[in-house]
Amino acid sequence: MESQKTKASPGSKKIVGVFYRANEYAEKNPNFLGCVERALGLREWLESQGHQYIITDDKDGPNCELEKHIPDAHVLITTPFHPAYVTEERIKKAQNLELVLTAGIGSDHIDLKAAAAAGLTVAEVTGSNVVSVAEDELMRILILVRNFLPGYQQVVRGEWDVAAIAYRAYDLEGKTVGTVGCGRIGRLLLQRLKPFNCNLLYHDRVKMDPELENQIGAKFEDDLEAMLPKCDIIVINTPLTEKTKGMFDKDRIAKCKKGVYIVNNARGAIMDTQAVVDACNSGHIAGYSGDVWYPQPAPKDHPWRYMPNHAMTPHISGTTIDAQLRYAAGVKDMLERYFKGEEWEFPPENYIVKKGELAPQYR
Repeated sequence: MESQKTKASPGSKKIVGVFYRANEYAEKNPNFLGCVERALGLREWLESQGHQYIITDDKDGPNCELEKHIPDAHVLITTPFHPAYVTEERIKKAQNLELVLTAGIGSDHIDLKAAAAAGLTVAEVTGSNVVSVAEDELMRILILVRNFLPGYQQVVRGEWDVAAIAYRAYDLEGKTVGTVGCGRIGRLLLQRLKPFNCNLLYHDRVKMDPELENQIGAKFEDDLEAMLPKCDIIVINTPLTEKTKGMFDKDRIAKCKKGVYIVNNARGAIMDTQAVVDACNSGHIAGYSGDVWYPQPAPKDHPWRYMPNHAMTPHISGTTIDAQLRYAAGVKDMLERYFKGEEWEFPPENYIVKKGELAPQYR
């Protein structure tokens, strides 16, 4: 299906950005661009071009600030860290909407089928925070395997009990690590794991280039069900799609090795929430760490906050200051092209929906 909205209409545009609020932290770093207060550093530039730039963190419910601006917005910018859920209902209200941009990676907060049907362009800044997320995953693996958090918590409480930590602390060397999904982040993680002398496995739709595979020392596993029981540590690196939503349910977790560690910086909805809680309670999952939840922000009563042996954080892995500089620059580049009527000339890898067609990984 080819979009009817192939070129930006002339004149002033209304751009709506939805970001998290930084409050007092906004002033602590001039490069903290991904917040309401700095608005990707685009305000002066956009307004000097004659465009209207509306920024809010109020994105949920029928009376939120975002709802007021949806009907006449031309461009919507949001992030995975404070997602504005772009539902079919919102898309139908947005009669002027032409472009939806994700400042970062991951556009599952958007109803992509509805966006395609409406002829929208949906794009993200692919690659902007892959290093940030891969580094964070490596950190989480070590935190879990070394049983770091209980040791830190002991110190904060003024206690000293080495045995309480050491009885479930291990070396990473010699462990089998498998990544479910091996795109840019998965490959970077495997490269960073190589010096730890782990046994590295990966499952993906496509096999990586043989030379790279040999260089990293990773083995391709075509059958996910066969890979899972081999892994001491499982890292989730697959996008959230209709196929991957809830894929780690009670039955699939049961196929994992007892005492497995799971790291998930991909999307919370890939996991069955209660199945993870139950497996952590039983000890089948020895430790679970990630920074993605469903929904986001996570409510105070979300059960992952209270399950044992977790190392959860708010969605921070891809929003380092370095990543913010990259995804702010990527958004500006795409907006410049859009204003010139060149939205079909974005970097090809950035497209999620182009001319009414979903990118292959989202079909």
